[in-house]
Amino acid sequence: MAKAKTVHVCRECGAESGQWLGKCPGCGVYGSLQEEIREKAVASAGVDRSWHNKSSAKTKGGTAHPRTAIKFTQIDPNQQMRFGSGYGELDRVLGGGLVPGSLVLIGGDPGIGKSTLLLQVVYQLSEILPRILYVSAEESAQQLKLRGDRLKAPGSTAEDNLYILTETGLETILSELETLRPQVAVIDSIQTLYYSSLTSAPGSVAQVRECTSALMRVAKRENITLFIVGHVTKEGAIAGPKVLEHLVDTVLYFEGDRYASHRLLRSVKNRFGATHEVGIFEMCEQGLEEVLNPSALFLGNRDEATPGTTTVVACEGTRPLLVELQALVSPTSYASPRRSTTGVDYSRLQQILAVLEKRVGIPLSKLDAYVASAGGLTVSEPAVDLGIAISLVASFRDRLVDPHTVLMGEVGLGGQIRPISHLETRLREAMKLGFKRAIVPKGQKLPEGLDLDIIPVGKVLDAIVAALPTTPQGA
Repeated sequence: MAKAKTVHVCRECGAESGQWLGKCPGCGVYGSLQEEIREKAVASAGVDRSWHNKSSAKTKGGTAHPRTAIKFTQIDPNQQMRFGSGYGELDRVLGGGLVPGSLVLIGGDPGIGKSTLLLQVVYQLSEILPRILYVSAEESAQQLKLRGDRLKAPGSTAEDNLYILTETGLETILSELETLRPQVAVIDSIQTLYYSSLTSAPGSVAQVRECTSALMRVAKRENITLFIVGHVTKEGAIAGPKVLEHLVDTVLYFEGDRYASHRLLRSVKNRFGATHEVGIFEMCEQGLEEVLNPSALFLGNRDEATPGTTTVVACEGTRPLLVELQALVSPTSYASPRRSTTGVDYSRLQQILAVLEKRVGIPLSKLDAYVASAGGLTVSEPAVDLGIAISLVASFRDRLVDPHTVLMGEVGLGGQIRPISHLETRLREAMKLGFKRAIVPKGQKLPEGLDLDIIPVGKVLDAIVAALPTTPQGA
């Protein structure tokens, strides 16, 4: 019997060390090395390398021929057949629907609704597909039954085609997948599966890596669309080795405040579609419901304008979303002023404050500044810089921005307004929702046929003059 070998593996990056170290030599994370026991590898002297000499002798003086490789021109150009999940928002994020034989990894905070979304999806798919398997390694069958009865539609016949397996052993799950051969399967969750040939605990680097690899081989061979639920760390990244995200075809993040109603489903990796797409759901009494008009969700009451409020158009993937930004500038009570953001990048706020003071001459270095996006949507693209800048100036001067004006543009360090992408798409979305005026970067090609008063500006000062009235509110 081969002698057992003890190694220490980092649960964050998968780096190995012969001894325990407080700090991982690969990623620098403290306390991430875990001990694992594995059998000693076979000595390299016993490996047969005769194939190399044989193949070299055959091709040295003759013509080379491929064994299994095919030419690029021989590949069938037809796209893989997709089928709908029953939810248009999920299909949008996946690039148009589910692909047979694909692996989809869904991560998110505890209680955000990952299991609820997948249970609703399998109920929808069970209406049209004959075999759906839901593997629950965290909940009992009775718990799934109670939650499923609350989520499913009245008169649903999905129970006839939906199979539940409460198991953590990888061998049993693989056997069930090969014998049942479902069209769609859900693994909830990958960090709780256990491969008996490994001595490490469930959720360790080795367990997650081996379980995902085995599930991937079965899914590709049997043409099963596999959903995998992944836990996240306190930093928000999917727990386990990074190889987990490399193995799967699609990585989705389910985001949102668990105490708020809406949820965002983001795509950060997709081999069958565009990345950084977003789907929006709302948590209701009967589960998650799709938000058909997301811009209305992130717009406040435009009938009652407030100083420091502006509207911007943020693009999430290919989808334009109108978001209301709110800013508050007030005298500080501390030695150093406070800066706070909600849904906006903190470093962008610091940069815009510096530009306003240096290039425009507005003294903000001794004032508290707060910026938030309505609805809690995180807007991180530079195209919302102009809206943040105008909100800060409007709050400082106590001015009202016309509620039917939309702003878009990136603010440079020199005070200039830089061009942005998808300008026509943003303008059409604003026009569709009833906006009358748009302030955009100067120099970009403007679309024709839009019922909008478009004002190109080249500097922040020009945008302030165009967006803010000359008299204060109530004068």
